[in-house]
Amino acid sequence: MPSESMIRISSPLKRRLALMKSHEKESYETVIGRLINIAENEPALDQDEIKQIEDSIKDIKAGRVHPFEEGIKKWRH
Repeated sequence: MPSESMIRISSPLKRRLALMKSHEKESYETVIGRLINIAENEPALDQDEIKQIEDSIKDIKAGRVHPFEEGIKKWRH
């Protein structure tokens, strides 16, 4: 027989978990299990991807990034 444990979570987290239920009667255990499966199967970022993200953040902070809509307006003229 599997053992059971109680865990303490905040009300905001419980509300977020409730929103992730596939149906009203789905247990929180099932929701948490599904999230763990997703996390375990999600490939980790490699060093090149991390560097690209860091470079993008630098571009944003330096003002070298513009809204998509602005680019479309310039392209159309």
